[in-house]
Amino acid sequence: MAESIEFSVVVPVYNEAGNAAELAREVARALDGHAYEMIFVDDSSRDDTRAELAAARAELPRLRIVGHRANAGQSRAIRSGVAAARAPLIGTLDGDGQNDPADLPKLLARIARHDAPHGLAMVSGMRLKRQDAAEKRWASKLANNVRQSLLGDGAVDSGCGIKVFRRDAFQLLPYFDHMHRYMPALMLREGFGVEYFEVNHRPRGAGRSKYTNLGRLAAAGTDLFGVMWLRSRLRDPKGTDEL
Repeated sequence: MAESIEFSVVVPVYNEAGNAAELAREVARALDGHAYEMIFVDDSSRDDTRAELAAARAELPRLRIVGHRANAGQSRAIRSGVAAARAPLIGTLDGDGQNDPADLPKLLARIARHDAPHGLAMVSGMRLKRQDAAEKRWASKLANNVRQSLLGDGAVDSGCGIKVFRRDAFQLLPYFDHMHRYMPALMLREGFGVEYFEVNHRPRGAGRSKYTNLGRLAAAGTDLFGVMWLRSRLRDPKGTDEL
């Protein structure tokens, strides 16, 4: 690509045949006119996800595919995509197609606006009208209420996959499995600003969710106390000066 890349969209995918290629086409339509790239990170899928994406490259020259040699989870896939990205601003989407790529330009405009607060490093989506089963919405609401009471990061929808953030800020965050669900709290821990923006949410197309309610809640408990521990161990130098 001749022009400099201003925006990199990172999409982690695992067994998303039937969703991934069409999602890439939607990203291309949503960002037409922008200097962007999209990086789909295949987390060692066992279906035809990688083959479908490879076939789509013929019509989508801005599509890049990064493949994990072994399954490592969504947080690691996001990290691999950010490491491969060439732009200073990163957007993320879940690979199941439930996030609407049409929201990406809105979040991008929000973080890049001329009157943005100093230090703003992330704009995170909020799915206020979720298109999920009732039991999944209930479990998510319970988890968000608990984590909000303990972390106070303002995130009413920590599991929303659509976000736009500064690449340099992300690279300062501590990495652990499932850290993508705690990015607002981790950004605030490093002294960055975070805003929230209502986004669209769509029913899942092909495939099925990779998580169960019990599995999600069990992991959330361990991770939540881990993030609380990280916050308790912070020592803030109040900035740096070169002498």
